[in-house]
Amino acid sequence: MTAPARAANRELLYLPDVASTRFYAGALAKLSVLQYFVAETAVIGAWAGREAYSRRTGYISDLGALHCGTYSGRDVCSPAHLLMNASFIVQGIGMMVGAMLLTSAVIGVAARAGERLPRTRGRRPASVPAFIARALTTIAGAGTVVVGLVPEDAGSPWHYIGAVAYFSAGGLALGLIGWLWRRRTPLGWFILACGAMGIAALITGGITGMAVPEPGTLERLMGYPITIGTAAVGLVVAQRVRKERTTRKAQTLRSRG
Repeated sequence: MTAPARAANRELLYLPDVASTRFYAGALAKLSVLQYFVAETAVIGAWAGREAYSRRTGYISDLGALHCGTYSGRDVCSPAHLLMNASFIVQGIGMMVGAMLLTSAVIGVAARAGERLPRTRGRRPASVPAFIARALTTIAGAGTVVVGLVPEDAGSPWHYIGAVAYFSAGGLALGLIGWLWRRRTPLGWFILACGAMGIAALITGGITGMAVPEPGTLERLMGYPITIGTAAVGLVVAQRVRKERTTRKAQTLRSRG
């Protein structure tokens, strides 16, 4: 290959500023969704229903119900409902902020050091699957914000709409990112599995109408993988940002020496 050809090929490659503080903040925003598990445990501990709350049989939304009483045939009483609903909202905001701060380009290269994206007609490239995943993550985040703002006993269909948006869009987003990263990091397969598990559980819930022996378990198989998978995405990006910063710092020290 001639020198001009090699130079032309280099011009067709693009690496975003992976060490940017923006991307580190975006990664931390995604990792912040893990607060959900702490909040859920605390709210379950404060449960005041006639029977103890069980993750196997109790719906997640029951923890955010505003009033004590019977809802859809279930005894519901969650004194710490404000904490649960706040957690839903914080989780959704974390997902949306992460989707906003992590560009499609950085998601496209985050899972493998040194990877570049091809330019198209001089424009900065973007990974199409990553762009779609960002859009779906934003929808999922908005959905869980709605769940927190409109509890199940508020008498509005928006709670159900928000939950379905979270489960469906969140699972699809992880599936896309996992597929994109499957050969670039071991966590790629894990993230893909999280997305697949969430979508499979959602389909099962739709087919059965949640009329299963353990509806709480089924609902958590829809939701937990999204939270865990989203945090895994944040972890991959955070590690890449830290590695890039460490490399640049070492290069700077060598140049000064």
